Amino acid sequence: MIASPVSTLTGKSGFVPGNQVTLLQNGEAFFPAIEQAFDRARFEIYLVTYIYRDDSTGQRIAAALKRAVLRGVRVYVVVDGYGASDLPDALRDQMRQDGIELRIFRPGISPWTLRRKRLRRMHRKIVVVDREIAFVGGINIVDDRTAASEMASRYDYAAAVEGPLVDIISNSTVQLWSLVAAGTFRRRVRRTSELPASTFCGGSMRAAFLLRDNFRHRRDIESAYLQAIGRAKTEVILAQAYFLPGFKFRHALIDAAQRGVKVVLLLQGRVEKFIEHHARRAIYGNLLDAGIEIHEYQRSYLHAKVGVIDGHWATVGSSNIDPFSLLLSYEANLVVDDNVFGAALKESLKVSITSDSQQILQSSWEQQPLAIRFVNWLCYGLLRLMTEISGYDSENSRTHDLTDFKDP
Repeated sequence: MIASPVSTLTGKSGFVPGNQVTLLQNGEAFFPAIEQAFDRARFEIYLVTYIYRDDSTGQRIAAALKRAVLRGVRVYVVVDGYGASDLPDALRDQMRQDGIELRIFRPGISPWTLRRKRLRRMHRKIVVVDREIAFVGGINIVDDRTAASEMASRYDYAAAVEGPLVDIISNSTVQLWSLVAAGTFRRRVRRTSELPASTFCGGSMRAAFLLRDNFRHRRDIESAYLQAIGRAKTEVILAQAYFLPGFKFRHALIDAAQRGVKVVLLLQGRVEKFIEHHARRAIYGNLLDAGIEIHEYQRSYLHAKVGVIDGHWATVGSSNIDPFSLLLSYEANLVVDDNVFGAALKESLKVSITSDSQQILQSSWEQQPLAIRFVNWLCYGLLRLMTEISGYDSENSRTHDLTDFKDP
């Protein structure tokens, strides 16, 4: 059994004081920040990502990792076998030849099966450099936009963490790497005693690192959201790429709205995945009836998975509010309890809500054609059925399978 990286080191609340957390919006801020961290690395780099593409961004990051290896830095990369399924063998081989330790989380799953193993993906996006800095968020290693697209960059967030929480993020990431390596009967990573502690001591923010997995952290991220929403007094703002909450989550938002809390949802406006798009819209009526504001982001594809509650509780991470993230995938979120960080994220979201989104009004929503309503509910039923067919039992399933971590 894997030890809990949060409960063991931080106590019951999970919050660690003394950190500095910096918000990074979109790849324009994230990729230069991690590249600079790679170029400062002295001992080790861990990069965990769902998608790694062989595009200009993927090649740029691979080059930065190679530079680190040439300086004697140990570099470990984990990608998901489904999310990075189009990563060509040539780039994989080149990275390994360059001295980068590359592992694949659960490769070779047929896209035509709805078995639980296929749907249980490694969806985390984490970077850790030495014991100095960690990055947690929702941004994959992929170009923010295609050359042919006139749309703005994907709308997404990550956060850079300096301070004592970095050790917890690092230990968790090493555990993930070791499990992937163990699944291939390869050596586990041994942390070297010469890796010095961080010298950073200038932070004042309380932050926690939350996981979702199929071991001991099955409900941690969902529970953190539900507790924060349940305590909300003035405002809840959530921005979600994929939003299909279960009964408890949906009613937590409705209950908050009914006790006078302003609840604002910023959701995907462009159709990226047809079934998910229409399934999400099936629950709009219920939410609008409760007085919840819904805004659909139009400027580009929304990929964010963030929230701010009462201006101080904020989360940035990889977990969507849908069955695949909350019930199946391996996810990681950062939670920050700080007025300054909360205000920065809130202001960024408010700009996007005001300038780049379209509000869904209850009066116009009620006038939808019957055919569109039918499509919405059909997609909702199909998506729920997919979750049931996967064989997942959220209450009774307590086992895990080492084949999650096999690598060819």
